[in-house]
Amino acid sequence: MQGYLSGFALGLSLILAIGAQNAFVLKQGLKKQHVFLVCTLCAVSDALLITLGVTGFGALVQQYPLVEQIARYAGGAFLIGYAAVSFYSAYNNNHHLSPAGEAPESALKIALICLGFTWLNPHVYLDTVVLLGSISTQFPTQITAFTVGAVTASFVFFFSLGYGSRVLIPIFQKPGSWKVLEVIVGLLMLVLAINLIF
Repeated sequence: MQGYLSGFALGLSLILAIGAQNAFVLKQGLKKQHVFLVCTLCAVSDALLITLGVTGFGALVQQYPLVEQIARYAGGAFLIGYAAVSFYSAYNNNHHLSPAGEAPESALKIALICLGFTWLNPHVYLDTVVLLGSISTQFPTQITAFTVGAVTASFVFFFSLGYGSRVLIPIFQKPGSWKVLEVIVGLLMLVLAINLIF
């Protein structure tokens, strides 16, 4: 149980920070579009990365720093592109959350964007693969429990964020609130991109 709780607490603390992926999950939750798909993709991706880290992939990533550089620039370009889309949406669109709202985007498009936020983010590798992988060595006899705890934290967090965001829906029924969110998301993406590249 100690290994499970340690894995859960550490896993939760690493994904609590508001990042590009979390902002995207929140946004999809507010729009009520492909929420289950987005939460599942994020949580399963995290589970794969955590498992890779615990089974020693972290050491492999450290041996090949080129992987980190490629991910950094690709991730930066992706974040800048998404920031531009957010700013354009804030300027051009009048969002409103109502039953007769805009048509949902395709599941494939949302899935690809979600996977981009997850797999093109070097911080994800540092947190889940390297850091969790390193710390898991402190629980040699409870490695499975530690891994399951960290994976559980990802599922709990992403599904809570995706579906819990609906509490905020009354606020986002006003187009002005949605524009503010789009601008905040765009700025967040730009800041993350600059930090990532430089």
